[in-house]
Order: sequence, then structure tokens, then C-alpha cells
Amino acid sequence: MSEIIRRDPRREWIARNRLHPDHLSVLAELGKRGASATTEWMGPNGVIRRDPHAVGFIGPNGIKRIDRSGAQQGGHAVVGTTGTKESRRLVTIDEPAFLVAVVPDMPGGRLSAHDRDLLGLARQLADADGERSGAVLAVIFGQADLGGLGDAGIDRLIVLDGDDLDGYAPEARLAALAAVERELAPRLWLLPDSKLGGADLGRRLAARLGERPAAGVWQIERDDACALGWRCTGRGAAGSSDIQRTLPRVVLALPECAEPVFETRHAAQPLSLKQALPSLLGRIEDRGQVAVDPAGVALSEAEFILSAGNGVKDWDGFHHAAKVLGATEGASRVAVDDGFMPRDRQVGATGTWVTARVYMAVGISGAIQHLQGIQSCDKVVAINLDPGCDMVKRADLAVIGDSAGILAALVEMVERQREEKRDAA
Repeated sequence: MSEIIRRDPRREWIARNRLHPDHLSVLAELGKRGASATTEWMGPNGVIRRDPHAVGFIGPNGIKRIDRSGAQQGGHAVVGTTGTKESRRLVTIDEPAFLVAVVPDMPGGRLSAHDRDLLGLARQLADADGERSGAVLAVIFGQADLGGLGDAGIDRLIVLDGDDLDGYAPEARLAALAAVERELAPRLWLLPDSKLGGADLGRRLAARLGERPAAGVWQIERDDACALGWRCTGRGAAGSSDIQRTLPRVVLALPECAEPVFETRHAAQPLSLKQALPSLLGRIEDRGQVAVDPAGVALSEAEFILSAGNGVKDWDGFHHAAKVLGATEGASRVAVDDGFMPRDRQVGATGTWVTARVYMAVGISGAIQHLQGIQSCDKVVAINLDPGCDMVKRADLAVIGDSAGILAALVEMVERQREEKRDAA
């Protein structure tokens, strides 16, 4: 037979079409031929074409693409359009040579995209001298969703809970981190440089340890001439310039500092401190959370979004449902262009990228720009008349029927349950 390699244009097209039902299987098959098989292919005119959506693709401005969803990772830890995950290789580290401690923000009790980037950076530092040399230790405060932490790259886990640590308690949390430092002595401390508490706690920890922290870090590079073998680059001068320095023990990192962990899963083995935490009489009193109107919450910060599309006809019923459910309102581009919703409520690649815990799409068919904007949402619920639309394929739960009637029934059920709870109380 001829040794000429025959191309299959159809399979190449399926590999580029993320909405095709056979997309993941074709990617896995091509991935066996090499990583470049899924990112480069021969065009009809003999010109090599490259996929700009591929992980690691360097854009025209020198920015490396980071895929947060894992949907384009071929035969590894794939999170497809249905939200299912293929099996990952389990990595266990029994006796690590050192620890890299991470203190994630955990807003709402779950890992944020910023936290996952930080864990990816910790994984990079722990595995630099060999896959099983270092371990990633996560220190989590308060009640949190502990499921799936191993998939984020965590080898050891310490959960610190108590009345002294609930809410805004920087002094008590600093004392807890100091106790972890005394018992385990991590080589590095990584915290998110964010407004959710990581930036403040990280600077307090650095002062307690007598370290000069690196803030605004967005990149690390190997440098054997440095003390820890790494050099970091951070934003300075209000983000207008970059500052390079030796990687210190305390690092405050920005979002997209590294690619999240998608190829492996780790044990997330629970640990406990030998000595009890000291009971502190804090000088700061947390008076609790302030009630916030969901309509005033920015889409990028919302936990529950009720989003409307072209299929919504009863807008009064939609607004009433959002109020009863306590959801933040969103919309597709079509609904915004038609004037039913303001521009700041548009969800998608051309609007706002959202990371809601629950995203309910009402009457939205699922254009590719809209699907890109919701790829980081935990659970997607679709209400649509078309069982074959792309949003239904993406959804974790789909309800086929008239959106007005379904929303009205949902509102009635919620109000009835609330009345029963009031009567029982």
C-alpha cells in the first residue's frame, strides 16, 4: 500500500467543532497521534492551520491562552459540553520532601477560578523536581464543599472550623496559619491577591513570618541562581510595569498565574494539627453579612443567575420569578439587542463571563459566544421548547416546555414551600 498519509477532512472538522456529538471521541483518537494533531492540521491549500482555541496558543499580543473548562484537553481530564469527566490518573504522594501551602479564598464555600489557578501554580512548584517530590497542602477555613478538591491538585487538606474563624476574623486566621507554620513548616505559602481576603491575610502572614512577600505575581520561571530555584514576575506601579525578583516564601498571585490542574487527580488526604488552636479575643467583630438585592449584584459575582433569551415572551413573569427565586437576572445578546434587558446584563463572550453556581437559561438556544461565557458555571439548567438546541446539550438538567408555564409552576412551588415553613415555625 502507499505510504502517503491520507487526510480525513470530516474528522478534522469534527475535531474543531466543539458542539459536534463526536467531538470528544475524535479528539481522544487524534490525541494518540500526538499533541500537535489536535492543534495543527493541513489546510486545503497546503498551508498549516493552527487552532487559536487550543491550550497554550500564543495570541498576537503574546498572551498565552488558558482553558479553564478543560473542554479542549483531548484524552485527559476532559470536561465536555455535558459536564461529565473522563477518568484521570490518580497521583498519591506518601512521603513528600516538602509542602507548598495554599490558602484559597473559597467564596461561597467552593473553589473559584482564581483558586484553581493558584492550585495550578502550586502544583507546578511542587512537581518541579519530580512528580512525587513535593505535595500541595490546602488550608481551608469554615464550612466548604470538599468534593472535587483532589481534582484541583490538592494532596493534603487541613480544614479549620470554629466560631473564632467564621466570617471576617483575620487575627484568628493568622494565628491558625502560624500554627500550621510551626508544625508543618511549608516551603512556600501561596495566597490569592484578591479583595476577598487573600490579599489582606497574605500580607499579615508575611509580616508574622518576617518575609517580604511578592504581590501581584502572574508568572514564575525556573532560575537555579535564585535561593528557591525560581524567579517571579509581578505587577507593579498600579499595573503599568512588571517587577522581577527571587521567589520568596510568601506569594500573592493574580488570576491566570498558571493553568489549572486537569490531567491528574490527587488524594486530598485530610490532616489535623496536633495542638489545639489558641482561643483569641479578637479586636474585630464581624456583624454578619448585609442583605443584598440580587438585582444589584454584578453578573461576574452572582451565585445564581436566571437568564432570558429570545424564547421569553412573558417578561413580567420572568422578572417576578427572578425576585421570588432570589436570582440575579441575565440575558442573551438577542434579548439585549431587542431592548428587553440592559446591556450590563448580557452574558457571553461579547458580554460578561460568569462563574455562577447555578445558571438557569430560559428560552436561550445556545450560541457559541453564550456557551463560552457560561463554561465556568457549576450547574446549568435549560428551559426550552427545542430539545435539540445547543443549550440543552450543554445543560446538566433540561426541561422541555413553555418557559412561562414552567416558571409559573416553579414560583408557585417555592412560595408554597415557604408558607409551609412559616406555618411549621
